[in-house]
Amino acid sequence: MKFALVSGTSINHSPLFSDWAPFTVETKYGAVRLRSRGDQVVLNRHGAGPAPLPPHSINARANFAALAQLGFSDVVSFNSVGSLRPSLAPGTLLSCSDYVAIQQPPATYHDEALQAGAPGIANNLVPGIVAALAPEFSVATGQTYVHTRGPRFETRAEIRVMKAWGDVVGMTLAPEADLCTELGLRYNSFGMVDNYANGIEGAALDYASFKQMVLENQERVNRFIARLLEFLSR
Repeated sequence: MKFALVSGTSINHSPLFSDWAPFTVETKYGAVRLRSRGDQVVLNRHGAGPAPLPPHSINARANFAALAQLGFSDVVSFNSVGSLRPSLAPGTLLSCSDYVAIQQPPATYHDEALQAGAPGIANNLVPGIVAALAPEFSVATGQTYVHTRGPRFETRAEIRVMKAWGDVVGMTLAPEADLCTELGLRYNSFGMVDNYANGIEGAALDYASFKQMVLENQERVNRFIARLLEFLSR
């Protein structure tokens, strides 16, 4: 199956794509570095350089313009998220079906808002993937993602407000889903809960502890993505 996998932190620490061939696509929004295997590509949303781009600096317009230029229709995204719910503990795999993004600057290819249309998450591949990867992996589907611009973590007061808006919080999904809608790409959401959001279950976040939690989940993420690639490569 032809598909594009978009991820970030998980790719940085994963050996799964070491033998995929690197190449560059030039778009009107900038150059994008990808890796390919057959008719499949993987794109690191944080860039291919030695210093990953922070969320607010990601060139999402270039990233998804490149996928559209390459003729992709299906995008599978993997995002690291913080949990707004005690029931969604670190280590939980999930899929988001909607999102709140009122804080972010506009992510659009259009100058007029009416041209952009109503965004959303297609998740056309999610049911088949979830069924195929069970029972090894259980995926909490139907979650709502609250998008913040980053790069800092949210304050405890912000998290108290966001608990009424959604289930998880992160800094990357919303502009990707917005742009995919405009381009006619079908966006599929998967993610890993790497931490409780600030103040949830007494959590107090800092960047060092966040990085450590991501590393602790890496083996499980690698296995999930490996299984996902097996299923989508059939």
